[in-house]
Amino acid sequence: MTWRLAIGLEIHVQLATRAKMFCRCETAFGAPPNTQVCPVCLGLPGALPVPNTEAVRLAVRTAVALGCHVREVSRFERKHYFYPDLPKGYQISQYAEPLATGGHLVLSSPSEPLTVGLERVHLEEDAGKSVHDRVPDRAAIDFNRCGVPLLEIVTAPQLRTPEDARRFLTELRRFLTYLDVSDCSMEEGSLRVDANLSLHGPRGREGGKQEIKNLNSFAAVERALHALCHRQAGALERGAAVEPATLGFGTDGLSLLRPKEESEDYRYLPDPDLPPLDLARLGIDIHEEQRCLPELPAIRELRLADQYDLVPALAHQLTSSRELADYFETVVASGASGVVAAEWVRGALLADAHQHGGTLRVPAPTLAALIALVQDGTLTRPAAMTVFRRLAEGATDPHAVAEQEGLVRVGDREALTAWVDVIFAAHPAEVARLRSGERRLTDFFVGRVLAISGGRADPLGVRRIIAERSAREWGQP
Repeated sequence: MTWRLAIGLEIHVQLATRAKMFCRCETAFGAPPNTQVCPVCLGLPGALPVPNTEAVRLAVRTAVALGCHVREVSRFERKHYFYPDLPKGYQISQYAEPLATGGHLVLSSPSEPLTVGLERVHLEEDAGKSVHDRVPDRAAIDFNRCGVPLLEIVTAPQLRTPEDARRFLTELRRFLTYLDVSDCSMEEGSLRVDANLSLHGPRGREGGKQEIKNLNSFAAVERALHALCHRQAGALERGAAVEPATLGFGTDGLSLLRPKEESEDYRYLPDPDLPPLDLARLGIDIHEEQRCLPELPAIRELRLADQYDLVPALAHQLTSSRELADYFETVVASGASGVVAAEWVRGALLADAHQHGGTLRVPAPTLAALIALVQDGTLTRPAAMTVFRRLAEGATDPHAVAEQEGLVRVGDREALTAWVDVIFAAHPAEVARLRSGERRLTDFFVGRVLAISGGRADPLGVRRIIAERSAREWGQP
């Protein structure tokens, strides 16, 4: 039987604030366990929460950018459940009157764009963390994350394949980092994903919705959804029921954690310690947040492709982060052409960044100056790559580096001829083949001359000398 998938995602995003959602405790990652806690985030008797205005502002910015309907007044509620890492026995969240509803995110595609609708965007606080590898035969609790501000983004069940789910998450991370609302580091837990899946057949939905909790990478989301699809389809085709459930996913595949909770299981009730979240009282203007939005990544991608004559895939790569897109446009503003700048950024710059923790180690104006030396003939491309490596290590003047390293292009005919003579003498068999008419061997000889010259020889000059010798000595045109 052919099944249609209905996939929905719940994404928890840690907002980029220095303080927690309802107290002044810090949110720094990696602090010693239980050193960033206070009576408020631990829920001790008599401690009263106060909303973090900056967290609310970042949440409004995100909701506005996603095209949501933002409520001027929303409400916090208590979501009750009893886990060891939740000291209060409830989580402050939003349910009946969330910060925002609706909205969408558009995914680009080689064929046609995919618009994914959103159900809600709301604020909540994080729970603590159970640690199972610190104390032998014991579970330890680190409460540092308690109260960290989270933005939960809930999609409509409109994703149809695990691959689309991964594409959505990749685009959402790009979107959020452009807004500067989160670093979206899955390694540090500032972006976490729960995925829901149900299968639909000829009679509509055939089984219960099942949820996979706390997936720690986009690849894991895709793999887990594929595994759950096969599991549900197998059960339904055997005539078995698919009951609503919450599952985990790890190296051993899917595992049942517990029956699926419904909203009534959480016993939501308005938080008596928190008044309605009134944006005007916090000095947050929805229209002002809309006006101050940066150029969003999908729009910037289209503009770069059009303005600089870039193929769509390259424009998409250059806008994978706001930092990289800004860097590219600074290189162009410093004098490089768009296409050439894009080739250097995609090639040498990103290769170096990949080896050094994502850091763009060569300032954009310096890269533009290096590109200019290649364009005006001062450096060959191989020589420029050598200069680039020195610039990445801290040198500042590409021309000075080229002079120090003896890399300035050599166009002197006498020097080029001497190099060609050396290579011809070292490869008599290839010379004989060239003499017999194998013109493609010209590239071989040019490459060898560039090698012995350290990349300094002018390739066009070398070709000219080889062509002239072929015509003069061997009668070839």
